[in-house]
Amino acid sequence: MAAAVAMAPGALGTLQAGRARLVAVCSARLGPGLRLPGSLAGRQVGPAIWAQGWAPAARGPAPKRGYSSEVKTEDELRVRHLEEENRGIVVLGIDRAYGKNSLSKNLIKMLSKAVDALKSDKKVRTVIIRSEVPGIFCAANLPVPTIAAIDGLALGGGLELALACDIRVAASSAKMGLVETKLAIIPGGGGTQRLPRAIGMSLAKELIFSARVLDGQEAKAVGLISHVLEQNQEGDAAYRKALDLAREFLPQGPVAMRVAKLAINQGMEVDLVTGLAIEEACYAQIIPTKDRLEGLLAFKEKRPPRYKGE
Repeated sequence: MAAAVAMAPGALGTLQAGRARLVAVCSARLGPGLRLPGSLAGRQVGPAIWAQGWAPAARGPAPKRGYSSEVKTEDELRVRHLEEENRGIVVLGIDRAYGKNSLSKNLIKMLSKAVDALKSDKKVRTVIIRSEVPGIFCAANLPVPTIAAIDGLALGGGLELALACDIRVAASSAKMGLVETKLAIIPGGGGTQRLPRAIGMSLAKELIFSARVLDGQEAKAVGLISHVLEQNQEGDAAYRKALDLAREFLPQGPVAMRVAKLAINQGMEVDLVTGLAIEEACYAQIIPTKDRLEGLLAFKEKRPPRYKGE
């Protein structure tokens, strides 16, 4: 059938063929609980925010974080579920001061286990990974929306981890750069590929060749980050901005957020015609979801929607 569709004349035939070919790709990238084609019903994690911010919740006029009892406590990783207006946001706190939050095998194992548990919790809409070590950024990537909040240093691997996130915000005092050439090596964690995609090839080459370190204002000027903020006394200005963005994400449909990220990421790697086919394939999977029907009903009844990730 796919071969027959592929022979259809014109762009429509190309789009239809592209959709047939891309179903398997989309299915693989959506992760556990989402299948293409077929039902999207199942437990989903909403937008995930991987962020850094390290001021204690009790210091200064920080936003209400409402930490509840800790679900899990480890030497290097703590899992907290926020309460009140932040309900649905989970904070994973990394504390490896002696290793400057470098990703040890043990920490990666704990993070993987925590993320797997969160994926099966339909009440979770946003995940924040934050450093609890002052001045050190640490983040990672997930197949759901992510934000990197940089309040301190993000050099070498730290910036590569931030580049793996969907959105980056930073304090004006933050320092960012791919400095590996100073050590006679090259960025080996995706920096040579993601930095050119973020700011363009010529400028990326300049920054990597020179091992230049940028502050928040300079990073914003070249398009490396989306938002720059003056640092506050608590040292968590970027984290607060990330939390504000997380709150903006919370009301949206969690399945739609995952699929939108998939469509954007996959589409940016191919030509426009193939990208439109990816979008069509992803859009088709949203139609039968309960969340879509709830969104329409909520709009008709002029009330906030109650999405369940199904």
